[in-house]
Amino acid sequence: MAKTKIYSGPEVIDMVNSYMSETDALKVKEAYDWATELHCEQVRKSGEPYIIHPIQVAGILAELKMDTATVISGYLHDVVEDTTAELVDVEHKFGPIIAGIIDGVTKISKIQYQSSQEQLAENHRKLLLAMSKDIRVIIVKLADRLHNMRTLSALRQEKQRRIANETLEIYAPLADRLGISTIKWELEDLSLSYLEPEKYHSIASQMNMKRDERIQYVETAVVEIKEAIQGLELSNVDVYGRPKHIYSIYRKMTDKHKAFEEIYDLSAVRILTDTIPDTYAVLGAIHSKWMPLPGRFKDYIALPKANGYQSLHTSVVGPGGRPLEVQIRTHHMHEVAEFGVAAHWAYKKNKGSNKEAKVNDQNEQTLNVIQGILELQEDAKNAEDFMDGVQGDLFSDRVYAFTPKGDVFELAKGAGPLDMAFSIHTNVGIKTIGAKINGRIVPLDYKIKTGDIIEIITSSTAKPSRDWLDLVSTRRARNKIKQYFKQLNRNDNIEAGKDLLTRSLHEMGFEANEILVTEKLVKTSEVLHYNSYEDMLAAIGYGDVAAPGVANKLTEDIREAQEAAKTAELQREMLEEGHEIKRVETALTQRQKSSADDIVIAGVDNLLVRLGRCCTPVPGDQVKGYITKGRGISVHRVGCPNIRAAENQGQRLVDVEWEDENGLKPNYDADLTVHGENRNGLLNDVLRSINTRTKYVNSVNGHATKNGMAQVSLSIGVKNTEQLTAIMDALNNLPAVYDVERTFH
Repeated sequence: MAKTKIYSGPEVIDMVNSYMSETDALKVKEAYDWATELHCEQVRKSGEPYIIHPIQVAGILAELKMDTATVISGYLHDVVEDTTAELVDVEHKFGPIIAGIIDGVTKISKIQYQSSQEQLAENHRKLLLAMSKDIRVIIVKLADRLHNMRTLSALRQEKQRRIANETLEIYAPLADRLGISTIKWELEDLSLSYLEPEKYHSIASQMNMKRDERIQYVETAVVEIKEAIQGLELSNVDVYGRPKHIYSIYRKMTDKHKAFEEIYDLSAVRILTDTIPDTYAVLGAIHSKWMPLPGRFKDYIALPKANGYQSLHTSVVGPGGRPLEVQIRTHHMHEVAEFGVAAHWAYKKNKGSNKEAKVNDQNEQTLNVIQGILELQEDAKNAEDFMDGVQGDLFSDRVYAFTPKGDVFELAKGAGPLDMAFSIHTNVGIKTIGAKINGRIVPLDYKIKTGDIIEIITSSTAKPSRDWLDLVSTRRARNKIKQYFKQLNRNDNIEAGKDLLTRSLHEMGFEANEILVTEKLVKTSEVLHYNSYEDMLAAIGYGDVAAPGVANKLTEDIREAQEAAKTAELQREMLEEGHEIKRVETALTQRQKSSADDIVIAGVDNLLVRLGRCCTPVPGDQVKGYITKGRGISVHRVGCPNIRAAENQGQRLVDVEWEDENGLKPNYDADLTVHGENRNGLLNDVLRSINTRTKYVNSVNGHATKNGMAQVSLSIGVKNTEQLTAIMDALNNLPAVYDVERTFH
């Protein structure tokens, strides 16, 4: 990571003088002098004078060209919490607006962070609600967090990891949602350096080793691009290289299971122009010179991201036949991309200009974020429910769909027609009976893709179904459906809840009549904090609580007894040194025979496809296929020895890929091996961890070794590599487990 700038007090004052009026700059200087006086005897954990921290926070805000109130708040953000000054003193000297910003930042800072999930969710809820009152509160907090991350080495390791994890989970996504990429990238890279230091430094050193080669490649590309666009006779065009950030490379390696050597686009070229027509002209020149890579072009100018980001992205076969990523945008779009909502204050005085119109668009995007936060707060049952909604609806990837009239709707990735219907209006959602996508009738569980034209079909006599709760993915739609059923007759909801609970118990293999007795219902309703078991059944009926969750709680003691008896025998056998155990759980699952139907073959239809058992590919793995004699296409993971052998034998390889992941089957075989100490309870912990994350367990096989170690082999069913990685991470966190590896035959 590039060395960060350390500002001196006079440097920050010079920065604000460059874009503020003389009167405003004097107010900033007054705040700096007062903060210096108040913090004069204080020092940080690192031993340096405390005033250095407010100076750096104000410097970061001045780099963003924030307004006077925000920069002053940067200097004074800690005075109420850490000095003798009170909020009334701030208001007396600098007015109610600045006092309000500092009050918001102070309230966030006073939160005592604890390890429990519920407490963390409550902390984050307060942070986001403070942001919704004045966006400048969170911008000051982002600058504060950025400097704290830059100086995190002064804290003990446990606190470093906690702060870094919180930064990666909340603050970096917030910076991204507000479009402030210049802060987002640095927060992500710094967080990774504390959470995964070995991987961070490995990527950094490998990037440094190839630095000269990368610089030379980018310089060649820049020269050739300038030559390609010379004939366009454009003015004020900048062309330069942009290195990838370490965190983005780490994510690509992790999500796509690639080695560093397989990441080719370590650098990108960015082109800045004056006007939007110029960007498309440059794109045409680039595509005329180099062949574009299929599926790698994205037009964020016509369809901006939720945070206001606009740019053209394309990947081409560049100099020397190597992939090259190119971003093309206007100078103003670049300012918005770097500074996001902060660009509003940079262009605040350009009233009536084209820039001002774009800034207003950006403000509207920000207000949408704030409005979304307030809506989620109104609908949430508790802090965890609120945070689930924020992370799912506001911080997730987005898709953009059109109505038949051409209106654009922005939805969370994974949303379906019902989600869009409820985003249009509650009454549209309630009356929905179907949907057409691009003129074709689709089921309500269809996953919307960017560019889809969606027509919602309604009927005045239609009513929602309780099954809709399983079909929607956005919190807004789910809450509206729940509200509808909550308003129905209480007795209807109790009966509906009992029916749903009976169905869940049957699916789990239990006799409902034996479980749904008054004693068990009363006990479970008390555990779940309902006044009566009828209230609990009604809550299931209108969708406030999921029936499978209540069924799990009702049968918890029975299942625990069954599992304890089964695992006790397995554990006893494993503890006998050198003894091997094997239990095939055929009752739990069977392999999906049609899994290979989810493979798409480039340019070929109606061929028999089978997944290679040697490497057990799952969605998310990079795959390759080869044509066998009489058995169709055999699909294997890239890197599988059988693929290399087929290629060496002259067999024809074909490009294959997974179908859209949202429509895939839930069960693909994957094999894992767990290595750990042969302690009592190990097998039980492994099975518990697995069972909470997948219901498909094909087999368990374990044995103890002479050196007191144990090895457990598992065959499980997963939907994709993301689920598999989560399972492996959970197993790695178990006590006495020192390694979990994916195994292949």
